[in-house]
Amino acid sequence: MAEYPALDLRFRVDSSTEALQDLLYAALDDYQPLAVQEFDSADGWRVFFRGTDVRDAAAVALARFTAHGLGAIDPLVVPDEDWARRSQAGLTAITVGRITVAPPWDLSASRPGDQLLIVIDPSMGFGTGHHQTTRLCLALLQSIPVKHRALIDIGTGSGVLALAGRALGARPVTGLDNDPDAIHNARENVAANGAETAITLSCQELVDFDGGRADVVTANLTAAVLIAHAARLRALVATGGAMIVSGFSSAEQPDVVRAIGLELADERVEGDWAAALLRG
Repeated sequence: MAEYPALDLRFRVDSSTEALQDLLYAALDDYQPLAVQEFDSADGWRVFFRGTDVRDAAAVALARFTAHGLGAIDPLVVPDEDWARRSQAGLTAITVGRITVAPPWDLSASRPGDQLLIVIDPSMGFGTGHHQTTRLCLALLQSIPVKHRALIDIGTGSGVLALAGRALGARPVTGLDNDPDAIHNARENVAANGAETAITLSCQELVDFDGGRADVVTANLTAAVLIAHAARLRALVATGGAMIVSGFSSAEQPDVVRAIGLELADERVEGDWAAALLRG
């Protein structure tokens, strides 16, 4: 049986909890956790990582949040007992505009006739629609013309934004991720939505991607990754095209926009998270 390195994080539950959780999510992004499981008692998380070296580095980085209310940080190894699926079994469908993102166990039959359904099995890929950054991207994607336009989703994760683009009429659609587990999950989700012939998935680094330019580029990544790859991301946007970026805080947004160097056309904020629509 496979085992996964993890961290148990404990924090107090009071008026500062939400702010602490946002800080932890932002910090954890740099270490690409496989999943975050909230304890039933709501006083902490268990975070799963790909390797013990990444887990231990994350533990050192998170220690600075003790001043914000983070308590014990305990490293451990967890047997693989389908923990990823169990940790997200309580997820339900969410709706953003015309798009409903639902896990297979919560497919509602009461949607309006014009509602677009995307089925996402969470597995180990991020992008269930429940995180603010995904919802912000879904909202911005519906604010621009997408039909019959080429779309590239960088860091596709579960494939949710690629599937949203396809549902809105984008053609062709490409999803790119450097994580084999994410691409495996995305392939399952693409198949579950009957989109195998409409979406191309590629497991490679962004610097190695040679898939041409697109009318619409989506990238829900961290601020550090967006800034580091700003020139490459900008080069993917066709003349007159659009880029939707998220994965950063409101405070980080100016630095991200400045690095990418495209015109800021729209922006959305939810809590401490932000997203931007940029024009090529």
